[in-house]
Amino acid sequence: MENTVLIVDDALFMRNMLRDIFDRTPGFKVAGEAANGNEAVEQFRELRPDLVTMDIVMPLKSGLDALEEIMSIDGNAKVVMCSALGQEALILDAVKAGAKDFIVKPFQEDKVREVVQRVLGNG
Repeated sequence: MENTVLIVDDALFMRNMLRDIFDRTPGFKVAGEAANGNEAVEQFRELRPDLVTMDIVMPLKSGLDALEEIMSIDGNAKVVMCSALGQEALILDAVKAGAKDFIVKPFQEDKVREVVQRVLGNG
């Protein structure tokens, strides 16, 4: 069975990097992409993915605000935050709000796989 993933990042380059990683990882299918927090919540409602990768800093609605809204829709949602170095305080806020884990940019393929497998209970 494939795990569906929603990739959320305002940078197309970052979304493409994650898409490539998931495309090369057996058992994963990218169900959708979003470029801001508003799109993330909309896509989550529509797709109900198994996993969401969520950028923290985005225009219109931050990753934290989108995370809180997604958790209010589905308290069991599996959201992994994506952050740049130096955003530790934001990561702590995200974990308190329900994020299951985080990955640091620039993405390292093995680290991304390790975190998502752990969050989904496959590793």
